[in-house]
Amino acid sequence: MPTVSRTASTVLAATVLLAACGAQSTSPGTGDGEAPVRAEALCPADSMPYGATPRSEPSPRPSGTPSALPLPSAGRTTEDDVKITALYAWGPESGCAGVDYSADFELTNHQKAKATYTLTFGFLAASGGAVENGEQIVEAVAPGRTVKGTVVMRRTAGSAPAVTGVEVRKVRSVPESEVSSAAGSCPKSGVHLYADQGNAAMGLRVVGLHLVNCGTRPYRLDGRPKLELQNADHERVNGVRILQGTEEISTGLGGDGAPQPVVLQPGEAAVADLAWRNTTQAGDAVNAPYVRVWAAPTADPVTVVPELDLGTTGQLGVGSWRKDETYRGSADTPAARP
Repeated sequence: MPTVSRTASTVLAATVLLAACGAQSTSPGTGDGEAPVRAEALCPADSMPYGATPRSEPSPRPSGTPSALPLPSAGRTTEDDVKITALYAWGPESGCAGVDYSADFELTNHQKAKATYTLTFGFLAASGGAVENGEQIVEAVAPGRTVKGTVVMRRTAGSAPAVTGVEVRKVRSVPESEVSSAAGSCPKSGVHLYADQGNAAMGLRVVGLHLVNCGTRPYRLDGRPKLELQNADHERVNGVRILQGTEEISTGLGGDGAPQPVVLQPGEAAVADLAWRNTTQAGDAVNAPYVRVWAAPTADPVTVVPELDLGTTGQLGVGSWRKDETYRGSADTPAARP
Protein backbone atom coordinates (compact mmCIF):
# COMPACT_ATOMS: atom_id res chain seq x y z
CA MET A 1 0.00 0.00 0.00
CA PRO A 2 1.33 3.47 -0.78
CA THR A 3 2.48 5.77 1.96
CA VAL A 4 -0.07 8.34 3.03
CA SER A 5 0.74 11.83 1.72
CA ARG A 6 -0.02 14.56 4.22
CA THR A 7 0.75 17.44 1.85
CA ALA A 8 -0.50 18.38 -1.57
CA SER A 9 2.91 18.09 -3.23
CA THR A 10 6.39 16.70 -2.79
CA VAL A 11 7.69 17.31 0.71
CA LEU A 12 10.25 20.06 0.67
CA ALA A 13 13.69 19.33 2.01
CA ALA A 14 13.85 22.59 3.92
CA THR A 15 15.26 23.92 7.15
CA VAL A 16 13.59 26.17 9.67
CA LEU A 17 16.03 28.90 10.49
CA LEU A 18 14.74 30.71 13.54
CA ALA A 19 16.17 34.11 14.19
CA ALA A 20 17.80 33.69 17.56
CA CYS A 21 20.66 35.32 15.71
CA GLY A 22 21.77 35.91 12.14
CA ALA A 23 18.76 38.03 11.24
CA GLN A 24 18.68 39.44 7.75
CA SER A 25 19.92 42.98 7.42
CA THR A 26 17.65 43.70 4.49
CA SER A 27 14.25 45.26 4.73
CA PRO A 28 11.46 42.68 4.36
CA GLY A 29 9.26 42.30 1.32
CA THR A 30 6.48 44.81 1.76
CA GLY A 31 4.20 43.77 -1.05
CA ASP A 32 4.96 46.81 -3.21
CA GLY A 33 7.04 44.76 -5.64
CA GLU A 34 10.25 46.74 -5.15
CA ALA A 35 13.17 44.48 -6.05
CA PRO A 36 15.95 43.62 -5.86
CA VAL A 37 16.87 44.21 -2.23
CA ARG A 38 20.07 46.18 -2.44
CA ALA A 39 21.53 45.44 0.98
CA GLU A 40 23.32 42.17 1.57
CA ALA A 41 21.78 39.48 3.77
CA LEU A 42 23.15 36.33 5.32
CA CYS A 43 22.54 33.33 3.11
CA PRO A 44 19.51 31.60 4.69
CA ALA A 45 21.12 28.17 4.84
CA ASP A 46 23.85 29.53 7.10
CA SER A 47 21.79 31.29 9.76
CA MET A 48 21.87 29.73 13.21
CA PRO A 49 18.76 27.67 14.00
CA TYR A 50 16.65 28.67 17.00
CA GLY A 51 17.81 26.85 20.11
CA ALA A 52 21.28 26.12 18.77
CA THR A 53 24.23 26.64 21.10
CA PRO A 54 26.11 29.81 20.10
CA ARG A 55 29.69 29.27 19.03
CA SER A 56 32.39 30.59 21.34
CA GLU A 57 34.02 32.34 18.38
CA PRO A 58 32.01 33.94 15.59
CA SER A 59 32.48 32.22 12.26
CA PRO A 60 32.18 33.98 8.91
CA ARG A 61 28.94 33.37 7.06
CA PRO A 62 28.52 34.07 3.35
CA SER A 63 26.11 36.77 2.38
CA GLY A 64 24.24 37.53 -0.80
CA THR A 65 21.72 39.84 -2.41
CA PRO A 66 18.19 38.44 -2.72
CA SER A 67 15.24 39.90 -4.60
CA ALA A 68 12.17 40.74 -2.54
CA LEU A 69 8.94 39.35 -4.00
CA PRO A 70 5.57 40.90 -3.16
CA LEU A 71 3.40 38.93 -0.79
CA PRO A 72 -0.04 38.18 -2.26
CA SER A 73 -2.84 40.49 -1.20
CA ALA A 74 -5.09 37.47 -0.82
CA GLY A 75 -4.39 33.96 0.38
CA ARG A 76 -3.33 32.30 3.57
CA THR A 77 -0.29 34.36 4.55
CA THR A 78 -1.64 34.26 8.11
CA GLU A 79 -2.93 31.07 9.73
CA ASP A 80 -3.64 30.68 13.44
CA ASP A 81 -0.40 31.66 15.22
CA VAL A 82 1.79 32.04 12.10
CA LYS A 83 2.26 35.07 9.85
CA ILE A 84 4.45 35.23 6.74
CA THR A 85 6.29 38.56 6.66
CA ALA A 86 8.51 38.36 3.57
CA LEU A 87 9.36 36.31 0.50
CA TYR A 88 12.73 36.35 -1.26
CA ALA A 89 14.17 34.91 -4.47
CA TRP A 90 17.81 33.81 -4.38
CA GLY A 91 19.01 33.39 -7.94
CA PRO A 92 22.53 32.50 -9.11
CA GLU A 93 23.42 36.20 -9.02
CA SER A 94 22.56 36.43 -5.32
CA GLY A 95 25.78 34.74 -4.28
CA CYS A 96 23.99 32.08 -2.18
CA ALA A 97 24.37 28.62 -3.66
CA GLY A 98 21.80 25.90 -3.10
CA VAL A 99 18.82 28.15 -2.26
CA ASP A 100 16.06 29.18 -4.65
CA TYR A 101 13.57 30.96 -2.36
CA SER A 102 13.05 31.77 1.29
CA ALA A 103 10.19 33.15 3.36
CA ASP A 104 10.35 34.91 6.71
CA PHE A 105 7.64 34.17 9.25
CA GLU A 106 6.60 34.95 12.80
CA LEU A 107 5.15 32.36 15.17
CA THR A 108 3.36 33.43 18.35
CA ASN A 109 2.28 30.97 21.03
CA HIS A 110 -1.13 32.19 22.22
CA GLN A 111 -1.66 29.08 24.32
CA LYS A 112 -1.26 28.79 28.08
CA ALA A 113 1.55 26.23 27.99
CA LYS A 114 4.85 25.77 26.19
CA ALA A 115 4.26 24.04 22.86
CA THR A 116 6.06 22.46 19.93
CA TYR A 117 4.70 23.38 16.50
CA THR A 118 4.66 21.62 13.16
CA LEU A 119 4.19 24.19 10.37
CA THR A 120 3.36 23.39 6.76
CA PHE A 121 4.25 26.03 4.15
CA GLY A 122 3.54 26.03 0.43
CA PHE A 123 5.72 27.84 -2.11
CA LEU A 124 3.31 28.73 -4.93
CA ALA A 125 3.48 29.28 -8.68
CA ALA A 126 1.57 32.04 -10.46
CA SER A 127 -1.25 29.55 -11.11
CA GLY A 128 -1.69 29.14 -7.36
CA GLY A 129 -0.47 25.54 -7.40
CA ALA A 130 2.26 24.36 -5.06
CA VAL A 131 5.81 24.20 -6.41
CA GLU A 132 7.03 22.68 -3.16
CA ASN A 133 5.59 22.05 0.31
CA GLY A 134 7.49 21.69 3.53
CA GLU A 135 6.80 20.62 7.11
CA GLN A 136 8.83 22.39 9.77
CA ILE A 137 9.09 21.74 13.50
CA VAL A 138 9.55 24.62 15.94
CA GLU A 139 10.31 23.33 19.40
CA ALA A 140 9.42 24.54 22.88
CA VAL A 141 7.87 27.96 22.24
CA ALA A 142 6.95 29.55 25.57
CA PRO A 143 3.48 31.05 26.16
CA GLY A 144 3.21 34.57 24.79
CA ARG A 145 6.52 34.36 22.97
CA THR A 146 6.92 35.39 19.33
CA VAL A 147 9.66 33.63 17.37
CA LYS A 148 10.91 34.89 14.01
CA GLY A 149 12.15 32.40 11.48
CA THR A 150 12.92 31.59 7.87
CA VAL A 151 11.87 28.64 5.76
CA VAL A 152 14.07 27.78 2.77
CA MET A 153 13.25 26.20 -0.57
CA ARG A 154 16.30 24.38 -1.93
CA ARG A 155 17.35 24.14 -5.55
CA THR A 156 14.68 22.52 -7.71
CA ALA A 157 14.66 20.95 -11.14
CA GLY A 158 15.13 23.36 -14.02
CA SER A 159 11.60 22.66 -15.27
CA ALA A 160 9.94 23.73 -12.01
CA PRO A 161 7.80 26.88 -12.33
CA ALA A 162 8.92 30.11 -10.71
CA VAL A 163 7.66 30.83 -7.20
CA THR A 164 5.49 33.92 -6.94
CA GLY A 165 3.90 33.41 -3.53
CA VAL A 166 3.92 31.47 -0.29
CA GLU A 167 1.21 30.48 2.15
CA VAL A 168 0.73 28.89 5.53
CA ARG A 169 -1.02 25.61 4.80
CA LYS A 170 -1.35 24.00 8.21
CA VAL A 171 -0.42 24.63 11.83
CA ARG A 172 -0.28 21.88 14.43
CA SER A 173 0.83 22.27 18.03
CA VAL A 174 1.47 19.83 20.85
CA PRO A 175 1.99 20.68 24.54
CA GLU A 176 5.69 20.41 25.28
CA SER A 177 4.97 18.01 28.16
CA GLU A 178 3.29 15.59 25.70
CA VAL A 179 5.61 15.78 22.67
CA SER A 180 6.29 12.42 21.05
CA SER A 181 9.80 11.28 20.14
CA ALA A 182 11.32 8.51 18.04
CA ALA A 183 14.95 8.98 19.05
CA GLY A 184 17.23 11.31 20.95
CA SER A 185 17.53 11.62 24.71
CA CYS A 186 15.36 9.19 26.64
CA PRO A 187 12.30 10.82 28.31
CA LYS A 188 11.66 10.45 32.04
CA SER A 189 9.10 7.79 31.19
CA GLY A 190 11.91 5.57 29.87
CA VAL A 191 10.19 5.08 26.50
CA HIS A 192 9.95 6.78 23.13
CA LEU A 193 6.41 6.81 21.74
CA TYR A 194 5.52 8.05 18.25
CA ALA A 195 3.26 7.45 15.24
CA ASP A 196 4.55 6.49 11.82
CA GLN A 197 3.48 8.00 8.49
CA GLY A 198 0.86 5.31 7.91
CA ASN A 199 -0.44 3.50 4.85
CA ALA A 200 -3.58 3.84 2.77
CA ALA A 201 -5.38 1.84 0.10
CA MET A 202 -8.95 2.09 -1.21
CA GLY A 203 -10.04 4.27 1.70
CA LEU A 204 -8.42 2.07 4.37
CA ARG A 205 -6.05 3.88 6.72
CA VAL A 206 -3.54 2.22 9.05
CA VAL A 207 -1.13 4.07 11.33
CA GLY A 208 1.29 2.36 13.68
CA LEU A 209 1.90 3.53 17.23
CA HIS A 210 5.48 2.63 18.15
CA LEU A 211 6.96 2.35 21.63
CA VAL A 212 10.68 1.85 22.27
CA ASN A 213 12.15 1.04 25.67
CA CYS A 214 15.05 3.49 25.86
CA GLY A 215 15.43 3.09 29.62
CA THR A 216 17.47 0.72 31.74
CA ARG A 217 14.67 -1.49 33.11
CA PRO A 218 12.13 -3.84 31.54
CA TYR A 219 8.89 -2.12 30.45
CA ARG A 220 5.60 -4.02 30.63
CA LEU A 221 2.62 -3.60 28.32
CA ASP A 222 -0.60 -5.53 28.78
CA GLY A 223 -3.53 -4.60 26.58
CA ARG A 224 -4.17 -1.80 24.12
CA PRO A 225 -3.21 1.86 24.28
CA LYS A 226 -5.85 4.20 25.63
CA LEU A 227 -6.75 7.05 23.27
CA GLU A 228 -8.39 10.47 23.33
CA LEU A 229 -9.15 12.05 19.95
CA GLN A 230 -8.91 15.83 19.56
CA ASN A 231 -9.91 18.22 16.80
CA ALA A 232 -7.77 21.03 15.38
CA ASP A 233 -8.64 23.23 18.39
CA HIS A 234 -7.51 20.54 20.85
CA GLU A 235 -11.12 19.88 21.85
CA ARG A 236 -12.13 16.31 22.61
CA VAL A 237 -13.88 14.56 19.72
CA ASN A 238 -16.98 12.74 20.90
CA GLY A 239 -19.22 10.34 19.04
CA VAL A 240 -16.41 8.12 17.68
CA ARG A 241 -16.58 4.48 18.71
CA ILE A 242 -13.19 3.13 19.78
CA LEU A 243 -13.11 -0.54 18.75
CA GLN A 244 -11.08 -3.03 20.77
CA GLY A 245 -9.19 -4.52 17.85
CA THR A 246 -8.96 -3.81 14.13
CA GLU A 247 -10.80 -6.81 12.67
CA GLU A 248 -14.07 -4.85 12.29
CA ILE A 249 -12.18 -2.38 10.08
CA SER A 250 -10.24 -4.95 8.05
CA THR A 251 -8.80 -8.41 8.58
CA GLY A 252 -5.14 -9.34 8.65
CA LEU A 253 -3.81 -6.09 10.11
CA GLY A 254 -2.21 -7.73 13.14
CA GLY A 255 -2.75 -7.21 16.82
CA ASP A 256 -6.24 -8.72 16.85
CA GLY A 257 -7.57 -11.15 19.39
CA ALA A 258 -7.07 -11.05 23.15
CA PRO A 259 -4.13 -8.86 24.19
CA GLN A 260 -1.07 -10.68 25.48
CA PRO A 261 1.44 -9.35 28.03
CA VAL A 262 4.51 -7.84 26.39
CA VAL A 263 7.71 -7.24 28.33
CA LEU A 264 10.23 -5.04 26.55
CA GLN A 265 13.85 -5.26 27.59
CA PRO A 266 15.98 -2.12 27.14
CA GLY A 267 16.36 -1.49 23.41
CA GLU A 268 13.28 -3.50 22.41
CA ALA A 269 10.12 -2.08 20.82
CA ALA A 270 6.40 -2.70 20.48
CA VAL A 271 3.74 -1.58 18.01
CA ALA A 272 -0.05 -1.19 18.02
CA ASP A 273 -2.13 -0.34 14.95
CA LEU A 274 -4.82 2.29 14.50
CA ALA A 275 -7.15 1.46 11.62
CA TRP A 276 -10.09 3.27 10.07
CA ARG A 277 -11.87 3.99 6.82
CA ASN A 278 -12.45 7.48 5.52
CA THR A 279 -15.76 6.68 3.85
CA THR A 280 -18.07 9.69 3.66
CA GLN A 281 -21.82 9.24 3.37
CA ALA A 282 -24.70 11.07 5.04
CA GLY A 283 -23.70 13.26 7.95
CA ASP A 284 -20.71 15.37 8.89
CA ALA A 285 -17.21 14.04 8.30
CA VAL A 286 -15.03 13.80 11.40
CA ASN A 287 -11.38 14.84 11.36
CA ALA A 288 -9.20 14.36 14.43
CA PRO A 289 -5.63 15.58 13.82
CA TYR A 290 -4.47 14.88 17.37
CA VAL A 291 -4.51 11.67 19.41
CA ARG A 292 -3.47 11.58 23.05
CA VAL A 293 -2.02 8.16 23.83
CA TRP A 294 -1.62 6.40 27.18
CA ALA A 295 0.64 3.41 26.52
CA ALA A 296 -0.33 1.84 29.85
CA PRO A 297 -2.90 2.76 32.53
CA THR A 298 -0.31 4.50 34.73
CA ALA A 299 1.66 6.13 31.91
CA ASP A 300 1.65 9.85 31.18
CA PRO A 301 -0.05 10.83 27.91
CA VAL A 302 1.85 11.51 24.69
CA THR A 303 0.21 13.42 21.83
CA VAL A 304 0.75 12.26 18.25
CA VAL A 305 -0.58 13.85 15.06
CA PRO A 306 -1.80 11.10 12.70
CA GLU A 307 -4.43 13.35 11.04
CA LEU A 308 -7.34 10.92 11.40
CA ASP A 309 -9.81 11.50 8.56
CA LEU A 310 -12.62 9.29 9.84
CA GLY A 311 -15.23 10.38 7.31
CA THR A 312 -18.71 9.53 8.57
CA THR A 313 -17.83 6.00 9.71
CA GLY A 314 -17.75 6.99 13.38
CA GLN A 315 -15.29 4.29 14.44
CA LEU A 316 -11.59 3.67 14.97
CA GLY A 317 -10.00 0.27 15.53
CA VAL A 318 -7.17 -0.06 18.06
CA GLY A 319 -4.93 -3.10 17.95
CA SER A 320 -3.21 -4.61 20.96
CA TRP A 321 0.44 -4.04 21.76
CA ARG A 322 2.76 -6.64 20.26
CA LYS A 323 6.53 -6.90 20.21
CA ASP A 324 8.05 -5.33 17.11
CA GLU A 325 10.48 -7.97 15.92
CA THR A 326 11.54 -5.75 12.99
CA TYR A 327 12.91 -2.96 15.18
CA ARG A 328 16.66 -2.52 14.77
CA GLY A 329 17.36 0.71 16.61
CA SER A 330 17.20 4.37 15.65
CA ALA A 331 18.95 3.84 12.28
CA ASP A 332 15.96 1.83 11.08
CA THR A 333 13.27 3.77 12.88
CA PRO A 334 10.29 4.47 10.57
CA ALA A 335 9.58 8.06 9.64
CA ALA A 336 7.80 9.58 12.62
CA ARG A 337 5.20 12.26 13.12
CA PRO A 338 5.37 14.67 16.08
